Amino acid sequence: MSKLNCFTSLLILFGLFLGCSSDASDRPNILWITSEDNNVNWVGCYGNSHANTPHIDKLASEGFQYMNCFANAPVCAPSRSGWITGVHPVSLGTLPMRSRYPIPHDQVKYYPDYLKTAGYYCSNVRKTDYNIGGRSDDDCWDSTKLEWKKLKQGKPFFQVINVASSHESRAFGEVNSTSHSPEDIQLAKYHPDIPTFRKNYAHYHDAVKRMDSEVGKFLKQLQQHGLYENTIVVYNSDHGGVLPRSKRHLFNSGTHCPLIIRIPKKYQAWWPAESPGSKIDRLVSFIDMPKTWLSLAGAQVPEVMQGKIFLGKDREAERPFHVSYRERMDGRFDNQRAIRNKRYLYIRNYMPFVPRGQRLEYLWKMEATRAWENWHDAGKTNKITGRWFRPKPSEELYDTWEDPDNVINLIDDPKYAEKANELKQELLRWQREKRDLGLLPECERAKRAEDLGISLCELAKDPEAYDLDAYLEASDVALQSDARHLTELRQFLQSDDSGIRYWGVIGLLLLDQKPAQVTEELRKLLRDESHSVQAMAAYALHAKGARDLARKTLLNLLHQESHATLLVLNIIAWLNEDPAYFQDAIQGTKNNQLKPYVQKMKGNLSFFTKN
Repeated sequence: MSKLNCFTSLLILFGLFLGCSSDASDRPNILWITSEDNNVNWVGCYGNSHANTPHIDKLASEGFQYMNCFANAPVCAPSRSGWITGVHPVSLGTLPMRSRYPIPHDQVKYYPDYLKTAGYYCSNVRKTDYNIGGRSDDDCWDSTKLEWKKLKQGKPFFQVINVASSHESRAFGEVNSTSHSPEDIQLAKYHPDIPTFRKNYAHYHDAVKRMDSEVGKFLKQLQQHGLYENTIVVYNSDHGGVLPRSKRHLFNSGTHCPLIIRIPKKYQAWWPAESPGSKIDRLVSFIDMPKTWLSLAGAQVPEVMQGKIFLGKDREAERPFHVSYRERMDGRFDNQRAIRNKRYLYIRNYMPFVPRGQRLEYLWKMEATRAWENWHDAGKTNKITGRWFRPKPSEELYDTWEDPDNVINLIDDPKYAEKANELKQELLRWQREKRDLGLLPECERAKRAEDLGISLCELAKDPEAYDLDAYLEASDVALQSDARHLTELRQFLQSDDSGIRYWGVIGLLLLDQKPAQVTEELRKLLRDESHSVQAMAAYALHAKGARDLARKTLLNLLHQESHATLLVLNIIAWLNEDPAYFQDAIQGTKNNQLKPYVQKMKGNLSFFTKN
């Protein structure tokens, strides 16, 4: 090709680019205001008359209020990992809280990367917390300051403003002097009706009111700078919360979030209903948001993103189901998955032997949490209010319309068997499709990826290195707690795959068998090459009565500086006995795997021993 023809071709391509990307004034600015930790019950327009949120309520009257928006993770870091990538943390390996495992950044970029390529100015003020290693959280942003002058310079902008006034920490502290009345609050059914709880509710309502005032301040500034009619405004919380048994849990209280979107009349063609002020019934998942923002901006939407576009000219078919998930929170282990439609919520508990309300030092800073524990220890809780402190069933099913607090488990009601099975099968399909990494313990999969020299994301995609189908089948057998599976569980223990052996141990732990029928099999695993299998075998033996042998194995793992040290420390807490036997080994360990949480567990194990 001649130089002239080459130059002509470049001019044509440049002209096509200009034609495809309309004038900046035709493309919307997007202001995304996020608040921390509050579910829908803390926002007035969602039905709580005691909530004082006039600015958010006004935004709802001018925009569109989504009634079925749910977080994928009920805590900040994994939730924001899904937001920044548009990929589920269970696929990336970024689900455990503040783990910062690396991902292949050449394959999984962040949504602001695509916005900037499309000509947007992108700023974030000021929370990132993406839980991803290998790239600075600030790297994808043009700025981490709110600079209205820059936003007015003609280039379309995407501005994130995070409001922290409703964060869990704002529910801490003294609760006796509140502007909201403790007598008027709407108390969840799972909380005991005691004065401290009512006061803590009122205290947090005060915090949410301050958050609402900040939202109002930013909306006013948007108007003052003449940007209100060119800017799509999005408000939502980053997950649910925040009184105990909400944040960190997969119930409505931890995942059902406010979402309000104001779309100026200039972009009326994108309205999801005939007029502003409408309530939108569509099921929206947090994983849908990055794709939707890119679509509204006219930016490239990469195939790696796993959500659905729920708004605008490229809107996709409504999702039939939403999936959420949780694993380790701070230093404490649990593992759950949930799937729901608009009405029914199904929860799969992969660690039913630990209670929902494991002691977490941060959460126990709240007056209500400590009061609840004292109430329970005094024998004053009932079947519903005491459930948080007890081990869980393997499966749960809730009718969220009739039971919005999710306290009536329908899983054993024959009338709902078909619905439960439908949701269970859809969850299994989703786990296979998304390559859910959570069927191996965190320490086990991290070591396996490290030994193979690959990322967790790459591990998930390799069926030889990570046999997900086999793990799903083995876990299903183990969690049934059925003695008819004893022979099959024993066979699991002989597997070459540590993941299958792990599920064999869990199955024996959950079986209500006489110790002699399972202890010999478990003893053989106390020298297993997998430290997570060793540790869980020790825990199972302790539960079956072989306590001295179990303690000795756990102590030995601590002396080895095991990669499973944090799991071992959790197990010591689950033993619910005086940790003095382990004290020297605990204090002596220098394990660097998840070091901040190992250190926290080391320093506070006596606090954690009540589960």
